[in-house]
Amino acid sequence: MPAEPPVAKRPPLWVLMYHSVSEVREDPYRVTVTPDRLDAQLRWLRRRGLRGVGVGELLAARAEGRGAHLVGLTFDDGYADFLSAAVPVLHRHDCTATVFALPGRLGGDNAWDPLGPRKPLLTAEGLRQVAGAGMEIASHGLTHVDLTSADDDVLRAETHDSRARLAALTGTEVQGFCYPYGTLDHRAAEAVRTAGYRYACAIDPGAHTGPYALPRVHVGQHDTGPRLHLKRLLHPRRRPTSRTAGYDEPRPEVTV
Repeated sequence: MPAEPPVAKRPPLWVLMYHSVSEVREDPYRVTVTPDRLDAQLRWLRRRGLRGVGVGELLAARAEGRGAHLVGLTFDDGYADFLSAAVPVLHRHDCTATVFALPGRLGGDNAWDPLGPRKPLLTAEGLRQVAGAGMEIASHGLTHVDLTSADDDVLRAETHDSRARLAALTGTEVQGFCYPYGTLDHRAAEAVRTAGYRYACAIDPGAHTGPYALPRVHVGQHDTGPRLHLKRLLHPRRRPTSRTAGYDEPRPEVTV
């Protein structure tokens, strides 16, 4: 009998991490890209047959055995400039994204960044407009605290309560969570799972793996096409995002 053809291996999940989209002046934490730079980065993706989507859509597609051409786009903190600057660029390229918002700081600013500059965050109405524009709304906690040092009450509020508040605000289920500062441990990941989220994003989760410890690639103002190409080439060398480098179970357990 002829040998069975090899099964095509799916590429690993590739999730890009953004924050603010505005004209850069001071940017000590490298969290800002200009609208023109975002436009060029999305154009680079589209020219290679890739399309940016929210993480929830990406994982759902992967669970159905498709989505090899999809890239996750995430925007942390819920800056007000996402609505005014990022949404038009995303729509121009037929992309969507996940916005990780802070329901305990709506209408406030990034007070957790001691070096500044101060950037306004989305209001409740702004967040509803973002959802109406087709973007996924997910949680970044209530107030942007490190969950690995939070006591039990704070940990529950930052995970469970933030999910409930966002769901009430948008009228939709909140599937995703993003660990503030990218830091997590087993206790934080378990709190996220118990709160009912289906996935959680980090930056480099270290020894943690699974859908509650998804790694992401930072994208900044200096990431032109060649740098994005290099990051994409190096991405498969990163630790896989689950035991199967996919997302095949509806509610997998946290793996540490």
